[in-house]
Amino acid sequence: MNHIGIFGANGRMGRALLEVVSKDQNSDLTAFCRTGSQHIGGDLSATILGSKERIILKDESEAIHDEIDVFIDFTLPQGLKKHLAEAVKNKTAMVIGTTGLTAEDMCELEQASKEIPIVFSRNYSVGINVLLNLVKTIATTLDEDVDIEIFEAHHRHKIDAPSGTALAIGESIADAKGWDHDEVAKYDRTHDEVEKTQNEIGYSVVRSGDIVGEHTAYFSTMGERLELTHKASSRITFAQGALRAAAWLKKQPVGLYTMQDVLGLTK
Repeated sequence: MNHIGIFGANGRMGRALLEVVSKDQNSDLTAFCRTGSQHIGGDLSATILGSKERIILKDESEAIHDEIDVFIDFTLPQGLKKHLAEAVKNKTAMVIGTTGLTAEDMCELEQASKEIPIVFSRNYSVGINVLLNLVKTIATTLDEDVDIEIFEAHHRHKIDAPSGTALAIGESIADAKGWDHDEVAKYDRTHDEVEKTQNEIGYSVVRSGDIVGEHTAYFSTMGERLELTHKASSRITFAQGALRAAAWLKKQPVGLYTMQDVLGLTK
């Protein structure tokens, strides 16, 4: 049995995680929300489809006192910092899906991975992780005159832009082509009065309504265009991937892993 602690359990992604984990016969769960939240002590089971047990929200400060095998965290960067410190102190593995992390945040995460096993991924969808492999193949197969653009769309509440998944796609392409992603990434062309070059990766962003997540990588030449698109219709797909990562991580030694490792896609 895998005892999973879910941070930010009352949020959009948190509720999807609760729904998936609560149905898994090989998992027990404890749900946490931030200290001071009005939701502490509330029962979420009535709002979770198929829940057979009460799901009482606990103060996240209590997480260190519970016997958790793996924490799952899809909260904001500031919350993750605190949760990561608690996990290291308690020697508890972590599955992390928080996006919008800075270089400093990533350094802290890498340092923590020397103490505990961590899976960090910007997207836990199996389909997206297959796509990350496909774009590498395309990037190294097409001629150098190809234009590369990445489009992404999410719901109106998403804060970071471009999305972590869009950046992961771009980084995969840059890595395959031997580019420094930070040097070739193009986020804004409003002040440019020159033609684009083939040594750049452009990003386009939409924030609208309740879009769960759409990503398209464009590879275009003067005679043809190849588009790879992934559309998520429910957060459940990300939650299922995170649960799969948690089950896999329980058996791993300390270190920093990705969803590519979980799925056996790394070479």
